[in-house]
Amino acid sequence: MGRKIAVVLFNLGGPDSDKTVKPFLKNLFRDPAIIGAPLPIRWFLARLISTTRAPSVIKNYAMMDAGGGSPLLPETQKQADALTASLQEKLPEDEVRCFIAMRYWHPFTEEAATDVKAWGADEVILLPLYPQFSTTTTGSSLTAWNKAYKGVAKTICCYPFAEGLISSHVDLIMKAHKAAGEPGNVRLLLSAHGLPEKIVKDGDPYQWQCEAMAEMIAGRVPTDWEIVPCYQSRVGPLKWIGPPTEDEIEKAAKEGKNILIAPIAFVSEHIETLVELGEEYRLVAEEHGAASYTRVEALGVHEEFISMLRDEVLKTMGQDLPIR
Repeated sequence: MGRKIAVVLFNLGGPDSDKTVKPFLKNLFRDPAIIGAPLPIRWFLARLISTTRAPSVIKNYAMMDAGGGSPLLPETQKQADALTASLQEKLPEDEVRCFIAMRYWHPFTEEAATDVKAWGADEVILLPLYPQFSTTTTGSSLTAWNKAYKGVAKTICCYPFAEGLISSHVDLIMKAHKAAGEPGNVRLLLSAHGLPEKIVKDGDPYQWQCEAMAEMIAGRVPTDWEIVPCYQSRVGPLKWIGPPTEDEIEKAAKEGKNILIAPIAFVSEHIETLVELGEEYRLVAEEHGAASYTRVEALGVHEEFISMLRDEVLKTMGQDLPIR
């Protein structure tokens, strides 16, 4: 009988209904990796922010066909199923199972840790679904895991420059461009979730990983395209890294560009891709006269992306990979 191999997929999570939006936001903003204030202040701010933001966030979730909640969990489950099947092909003598560990809503990291232990895994691989490393995402998820699970586990830190990641992004970008009628005069905006500038100045590698990745993508699309990395989803009064995605959309629109916009830090469709990029920023582009505005899909279960995740798992396990 072969080994039991558990692959734990980390992501932020999302509310499953309009009634859970506020507690989801409260969990998010009381994380010390997100707000670094002392505990009493952080809890007060989390309660304040979740209360004030919940009504507008609920409206945004209602725009998606997910029952008033986030599609992130079902989208992640599709990735888990695809990755399990791909790994099982390479490890036919073993039993492979993917567990989903969400940071701020069910199934919580602690629930996944309990399930992995109950299953009796012989080997545990931790796989963040955050391509770039940040203390606010991978770092926070690993902290929660290490508190909940005391067994041995191997960690995949990040994979921003993996061939399968870059090639799958380029494939989806070029397909979106073709579906839009292959317009010229293109400005490709590569949008990632923003971070407060202070976090980056403290040594977080997220920004340079995003921008180096953007350069790799730029080298594989038509040479006459203009490529701009940018950052979305700013929250709160702190100074955030830039340029802001919304500002770059307005600038490109006023210059009459055909805008292509692709998420490079989100691997699944959810509120930031479907609503923020797909709806809110489209209105900005139209308001300022963009020639066209086309959103590129998130990676989802793109074959090259899933194959890349599989190879990262096998490499971390110490398996020999074929030369390609």
